Amino acid sequence: MSITVKIINQSNNPLPEYATASSAGLDLRAFLEAPVTLQSLERTLIPTGLFMELPEGYEAQVRPRSGLAIKQGLTLLNTPGTIDADYRGEIKIIVINLSNEPQTIHSGDRIAQMIIAPYLQVHMLEVTLLTDTTRGSGGFGHTGKS
Repeated sequence: MSITVKIINQSNNPLPEYATASSAGLDLRAFLEAPVTLQSLERTLIPTGLFMELPEGYEAQVRPRSGLAIKQGLTLLNTPGTIDADYRGEIKIIVINLSNEPQTIHSGDRIAQMIIAPYLQVHMLEVTLLTDTTRGSGGFGHTGKS
């Protein structure tokens, strides 16, 4: 299944694209006037030069790239970040350096991946009692120990 997403590209980078035929995420690239160097534990907002119009009922999820995380210690905060269908501003990525060394991002570097996904809005029904289950209120690893 595919949908059409309107996009404005104010960068000199190619449009977001899938790296392989079975990729779920579209690669997002940095759009910078000059390289940005992040010190250890420093974070910054990286522009992409992209603006898009998602159809109603869809969101874009912005996620880290595994290669950047393992090789350079660069990842994203607020992950996955959600871009709502009614947002029309520039897509920007919150990048953090979790390595012990400075890491430099250049214009055109693939810095994140974006997944377009449908969503449902729900109607909240306030009640005083929930249906009981075997699990009940057990959480936070309760099934991991015997």
